[in-house]
Amino acid sequence: GFEIVTMYHNILVYAMVNLGDVILTTSAIALLKKIYPYARITMLSRPIVREVIEHNPVIDDVILFDYRAKKNSMGKMWDMVKVLRARKFDLAVSFDRKLRPALLCWLAGIPVRIGPSRVFDDKPSRVTWLYTHTVPITHNLDDTLQAETYQEIIRGFTGVTGHERPILPCPTAEQQAKMAEILSSSGEKRKIGLCVKGTFGLKTWPKEYFVEVVRALHARYDAAFYVTGAPGDYGYAEEVIAAIGLPVENLCGKTNLMELAAFYEQLDLLVSVDTGGAHIAAVTGVPLVVMFGCTSPRRWHPISDHAMAFTSNEPCCPCSYAEMDCPTYPQPDCLYHVTPDEVICASIQYLDAR
Repeated sequence: GFEIVTMYHNILVYAMVNLGDVILTTSAIALLKKIYPYARITMLSRPIVREVIEHNPVIDDVILFDYRAKKNSMGKMWDMVKVLRARKFDLAVSFDRKLRPALLCWLAGIPVRIGPSRVFDDKPSRVTWLYTHTVPITHNLDDTLQAETYQEIIRGFTGVTGHERPILPCPTAEQQAKMAEILSSSGEKRKIGLCVKGTFGLKTWPKEYFVEVVRALHARYDAAFYVTGAPGDYGYAEEVIAAIGLPVENLCGKTNLMELAAFYEQLDLLVSVDTGGAHIAAVTGVPLVVMFGCTSPRRWHPISDHAMAFTSNEPCCPCSYAEMDCPTYPQPDCLYHVTPDEVICASIQYLDAR
């Protein structure tokens, strides 16, 4: 490791990655904030994750960069270099290994630039040439929580020990009231959220399994059900709801990220596939049951004392197959071997405890 020999005052952290990963990086930023409590920490990230990093207790400022590898013109890049240079950062910390942000920090002349030897996979990368310090990540990535990999970048550079959890901004009173209004129509019923669609096919638990779970929980509790997700999930959610054949409200695309956090806080249970929303839910502390397909809960388990994850631990997982390339397509073992019965049992356990 490296020793703390400098007290940094103006730190840039960046993660040009998806929602779930950005939420997990906040655990490492919380660790950084503990080490440098008086430093100003600015996060460079994509506009799509703005709401989870703006007003975040461990992030003082946000710079948004609309990163599309094939579209960012040199002019746009150079404008961002000028923005970063004017801020006079004394330390930059990378939580991804993308070329574009590493190049921005190098061109902006940030004097100390740290990043990991590995973060998502084991492929070597020349991006590390743009760092002044490369932190060796020696643990098995697939067997280690991703939040711990991000924190290891901080621990490896500073030499400190310790573990933190992901942190979100607090939903505003308006956001909480808006979501309470949506839930008020169900009166005293148990309120159960569903997240039915993953970002790709091998994360998306079978429709007929969701049907079985919802019907079983409805029969036991006469609960109210709500599907949450991105705008693009709306149509698929409608198909699942039609198959369930019971009243289920489709909220896909109808909430922003912090409204979603406010919504999850007020639920009795969320049943979800492995997605960014599950990591938002984990921070809120809502009882959470997550079904994993081709991804591994050893790495992506939501960090919560009230979360149960189910996986069938197939020998071929984790994989990077497209759905149709899966050897067991059209009924991938990793999805179909996680049964409705175990999800129903876990759900009952949580609901009865409440």
